Amino acid sequence: MLFGYNTNGFAHHDFSEALCIIQALGYQSVALTLDYHALNPFDSNLSQELPTIRHLLKSFKLRCVIETGARFLLDSRHKHQPTLLSAKPSERGRRLDFLKMAVNIGHALEADAVSFWSGTPVDGASDDVLMERLVEGCRALCDHGTAKSVRLAFEPEPGMFIDTMVRFEKLRQRVDRPNFGLTMDIGHLHCQGETPIADYLRKWRELIWNIHIEDMRKGVHEHLMFGEGEIDFAPVLQALQQIGYPGGVHVELSRHSHDAVNTARRALEFLRSLAATR
Repeated sequence: MLFGYNTNGFAHHDFSEALCIIQALGYQSVALTLDYHALNPFDSNLSQELPTIRHLLKSFKLRCVIETGARFLLDSRHKHQPTLLSAKPSERGRRLDFLKMAVNIGHALEADAVSFWSGTPVDGASDDVLMERLVEGCRALCDHGTAKSVRLAFEPEPGMFIDTMVRFEKLRQRVDRPNFGLTMDIGHLHCQGETPIADYLRKWRELIWNIHIEDMRKGVHEHLMFGEGEIDFAPVLQALQQIGYPGGVHVELSRHSHDAVNTARRALEFLRSLAATR
């Protein structure tokens, strides 16, 4: 496994400078959250920005995944909208187009995966209708990913339509694409009461293509610094070592951007010290 950091935790930094800091601290992977200031797919300068970021990643020997969870990139007034669940085909199409552009970026940067989630429904449609919309979008995205040789890593998220591993399994069976895998968020498992976490890591080992890690409390979806929540991380890291997980374990602390450098330093020290005891 490679310890990494999500750039959404450096929201107040220049994007390239954030990569420099993350590498200098000793991280080996980075989760690149596409946003207004960070590889914005809608920016006319993207084609000029991509080679620069690709060069930085290569020179820093940083692996990467692409993250698509920017809060207001598609709608400046409504968080995380529209989604693949939205009522209007045009709205679902806007999210799908964005995700396809993320796949294109992932291809250009040789990313390990592109991570995305279901979103939250807002129109009162039945679960069956919502699942049909989501499956249709996921299949279309996977087909685009296949053409670009990019894997898709779906993240169950508390409060969203696909929130638990049980619901993810139903979705996975319906999507039925070989490049449709999983972003496993350690805090989300604890929040949802899906424990022991190590058991879930072992069960899903073949499909885990991206890891998010942070502390959390049961029933409260708030990303916390290590030691401020309830998670025992020793069995988590032990399980990741046992299953031979080869990818990035990305710290996700977006609300700590006001103290990004110190937070990233402390997080890596915590993870390294724990790994050293295994």
